[in-house]
Amino acid sequence: MLRMGRILRQACRTVPSCRRQAATAGTRRTTQYAAMDFTPLIELSRAGTMECQHFGAVAVVDRHGKLLARAGNPHWLGYSRSTLKALQALPFMLAGGPARFGFGPQQIAMLCASHGGEERHVAQTQTMLDKAGLGVARLRCGCHVPSVFETLGKSPPEGAVFDERHNNCSGKHAGFLAYCVLMGLDLDDYIDPRHPLQAAIRRDVALATGMQPQEMPMGIDGCSAPNYALPLSRLALGYARLASGAADDPFGASFTQLADAMTAHPDLVSGTGRNDLAFMRAGRGDWVTKIGADGVQVVGSRSRGEAFAIKIIDASKVALHATTVEVLEQLGWLDEAQRQELAPWRAREIRNARGLLVGERRPVFTLGKGD
Repeated sequence: MLRMGRILRQACRTVPSCRRQAATAGTRRTTQYAAMDFTPLIELSRAGTMECQHFGAVAVVDRHGKLLARAGNPHWLGYSRSTLKALQALPFMLAGGPARFGFGPQQIAMLCASHGGEERHVAQTQTMLDKAGLGVARLRCGCHVPSVFETLGKSPPEGAVFDERHNNCSGKHAGFLAYCVLMGLDLDDYIDPRHPLQAAIRRDVALATGMQPQEMPMGIDGCSAPNYALPLSRLALGYARLASGAADDPFGASFTQLADAMTAHPDLVSGTGRNDLAFMRAGRGDWVTKIGADGVQVVGSRSRGEAFAIKIIDASKVALHATTVEVLEQLGWLDEAQRQELAPWRAREIRNARGLLVGERRPVFTLGKGD
């Protein structure tokens, strides 16, 4: 509990509006944090009676960090998970990695990917390794069954064999290794938090999000690489700057390349049946989107230089997707064609195994004003 208090106080040094909340943080129970920080976002009902609610928080900011809109605590401190990938690519981009190894937009998109382990994803990861002169055995992300099978509700073919290239984070790790080759760094321990690569990532993530490196609590992500906790508003700031591209200083050229690649190749950033693929296609090149494990989503608008970040505290993907569409709606980012295209992600109708309509899912929040 005392550690939680320290974490909140660290975040509050750079987010003044939450100082009052942190003042008594050390005395609260964990359940009381939820009551303070999160508000009902999505509600499920059956026969007109509420069955459950999904609580969360939303922060909407511009590229200067101004809080434009909010729901719940927009400065809630939580792990960024895979939403961080575009920012983790910054040291490689700044060092001229794409030009040095001949990485095109497809490989740059893979740096930011949480892919489904489909053939095209494996092929791109192999291309990245080949260009860096490395083998699959160098990857330290681990191996798992490609997520595309779960997404499509199918079982892997009998006798199928998978390796680290099928890991949803393999593109990020291939980029990590390429940076180490470029800079002449040790390859065996590139995921160690003390490795120069990870130090460079922490430095650039902090700069992109307006934080100090020591203010970002570190944990180990599912792929074994370090991950950082950020106030929700600061995660959104990182994506507002990413979406702003050339207008950003000092990351303009890097953010332009990353955003161009992500929006041009959402099938590589995401995969078949996945939300980021659907959202970026619906965004027609304007929306840079990235999901993270356990209920995190970020969406940046390139034309507006704005972004929003969402956290669903129970990590429900269905609620996360429905909230994302509702935030887009309330911000006025949707036209009628986009509204229809994203309607399935609202998941409003709840049907049983026979296809009968038995309930509904609906948003129950209204974005409030920011600072």
